[in-house]
Amino acid sequence: MASAIDKQASTQKDLALLIGRILVGVLFLIAAYNKFKGYDGAIGYFTRLGVPAPSVTLPLVLIIETVGGLMLIVGFQARLAALLLAVFVIVAALSAHMNFGDGNQLNHFLKNIAIAGGLLAFFVTGPGAYSLDARK
Repeated sequence: MASAIDKQASTQKDLALLIGRILVGVLFLIAAYNKFKGYDGAIGYFTRLGVPAPSVTLPLVLIIETVGGLMLIVGFQARLAALLLAVFVIVAALSAHMNFGDGNQLNHFLKNIAIAGGLLAFFVTGPGAYSLDARK
């Protein structure tokens, strides 16, 4: 049974990597869109969290989420993008989701850690054949 699953997985590896990159990358694009759409609210949220210089930090976050998400989706410098985004979500988890007494915050923390794990898997495996990196 395991060998049949291994064989099927190896034949679908590149498609699975593409779908995975799209699913994870879109998460960052939507997060950036929501922050941009609610820009003043995001500044307020960053201020309440004690993020230094929220009016400077928010544009940097928007750039990381947008550019990193797009790089991951198209598979351009995908390993670098995955590593950068993994560090980013770990920092976000440690900065914004440490109130473990609040179940919602605990879920956000664990979600971020899980996303970082997936991104590290992309870092190790690379983006697959359906990527700009593979066209080099």
